[in-house]
Amino acid sequence: MKKRTFILFRTALASVLLIAFSNAASAQSSRPNIVFILADDLGFTDTAPYGSEINTPTISALAAKGLRFSNYHTAGSCAPSRAMLLTGVDSHRAGVPNIPEMLPPEQTQYSHYRGVLGRNVVTIATLLQDQGYHTYIAGKWHLGMTPDLLPSARGFERSFIMADSGADNWEQKPYLPIYKQANWFADGKRTTLPDDFYSSRFLIDKTIEFIDENAGDGAPFLAYVPFQAVHLPVQAPQEFIDRYMDTYDGGWDELRRQRYLRAVELGLVPKNSAMVDMQTTADWDKLTPKQKKYQAKRMAVYAAMVEAMDFHIGRLIAHLKSIGEYENTIFVFTSDNGAEPSGPADPDTALTRFALTRQDYKNDYETLGLKGSFNSIGPSFASAAASPLSYYKFYSGEGGMRVPLIIAGEVLPSQSAMTSAFAFATDIAPTILELAGAEKPLPRFGALRYGGREVEAMTGRSLVPLINGEQDRIYEPDEPIGYELGGNSALFQGDYKIVLNRGPVGDGQWYLYNIVDDPGETRDLSKSEPKRFQKMLNAYVRYTKENGVLPVPKGFNAQQQVALNGLREQAGPAILISILLLLFVSPFVLYARARRKQ
Repeated sequence: MKKRTFILFRTALASVLLIAFSNAASAQSSRPNIVFILADDLGFTDTAPYGSEINTPTISALAAKGLRFSNYHTAGSCAPSRAMLLTGVDSHRAGVPNIPEMLPPEQTQYSHYRGVLGRNVVTIATLLQDQGYHTYIAGKWHLGMTPDLLPSARGFERSFIMADSGADNWEQKPYLPIYKQANWFADGKRTTLPDDFYSSRFLIDKTIEFIDENAGDGAPFLAYVPFQAVHLPVQAPQEFIDRYMDTYDGGWDELRRQRYLRAVELGLVPKNSAMVDMQTTADWDKLTPKQKKYQAKRMAVYAAMVEAMDFHIGRLIAHLKSIGEYENTIFVFTSDNGAEPSGPADPDTALTRFALTRQDYKNDYETLGLKGSFNSIGPSFASAAASPLSYYKFYSGEGGMRVPLIIAGEVLPSQSAMTSAFAFATDIAPTILELAGAEKPLPRFGALRYGGREVEAMTGRSLVPLINGEQDRIYEPDEPIGYELGGNSALFQGDYKIVLNRGPVGDGQWYLYNIVDDPGETRDLSKSEPKRFQKMLNAYVRYTKENGVLPVPKGFNAQQQVALNGLREQAGPAILISILLLLFVSPFVLYARARRKQ
């Protein structure tokens, strides 16, 4: 009798355990995979779903399977954006108020101004890994390169990353003299690149490799793919360049106008909106035929790099379909900031060529964009890439902060939809967590702790109510969202924005815009709505105090600071400063001189 009772008990226990295991396995398999794709320096209208002439069928297909955001904002530079995207915490609280290469010594004395990801924040990779996800990264990291700061110590199970602000796309080579080498790491250890390397292709190859290692084990995955495209140096395979050789012969003004009209047609900006003419945009008609030909090819290489990125994203999607994971995958596609204006305005000078030779680069027309070539698009075409917005990377104008965002997937209710709701970079992390069915850290005994340490709470909001069509906005009209980077500042509140842009392009004055009606920031409302203006200025002051925002030193120039920090770090020859000033500062110095003559 006792034996029979024991057998029945054992059978019942086995049944209960089997049901529990089956339920757990079912829950595990039903959780979606997350593919988070981050372009680098991609402008607002650089993809077809946002009005571009560039062929991006994969990104267009994602837009058809999800929700496009027309009013999404990020930081004006890469590392602060990446910190907010991965943690949901304001960049100043996360330890990355600016890229480390641009931080002046007066600020780096403070613990939250080191330009590397603080230990007081938790990444979505850590949170998802702790809740059963595989976590992978292949691409640009730029949040620290000491062992405790690399992805392998911040929640990523597998990683192959470049730790710098940028690097060559064809070989393991630094793109600026501030780096002794291009710093690539595999699973936390220094590594080398293969001889047949091209960044967009290689990063997708690695992502596929990581996914396949655990395919079929029933666990979902987070795959974070931060591309190098289209960061300096702008480079692309010849077959992609050939497709755009006649596309930009009309110049930057024509391109900016064409993209504006397409953005209006797509409903991305209002029909009655306008554009400002950026004073850093050169006069196309004053260029010689030879100069026009060269400038058009600079943009052709840029377009080719965007299309090459799109092509390789398509390879990843095709692979997910082949292994049966596509329908259970949610895709997040965005850019870390607006288009990059740096680079010599006139590349065809002896001084420019000398500076590039110091870095073992050329910029000959025939090989532009290929291995050994350094290419950029400069401020004139950067304004077209951000069309119809004002400013570009580094600045707080809409062109530096408003970028594409697409959240897509077969499992999502929003299909081929668009929202004009305001959203910010800190919203991505809580959105991914909710889509994955993962929990955020919760306060205990009055403090928020995770992994045995006190951590910052996420300040961003989940965008899932927008995706599900339950709400038409996630921020109330009177809620302020502050922002600062290198002294360039903004505060958003409802449909309004106050903004200050420092020199050499900005004038250091505050302005008020309705960025819903006037996304091009053409009509200053500070005098016609003084009460709103003052209220928002007061809210910005509160933001700086609550988030430890430090003032920039008197006379601070971000590009010059890169040169000074590089010289200090490398203890190299003075030629470093001249190289960097030539490549990065000269377009803006020329602009400042021209403005003083007016």
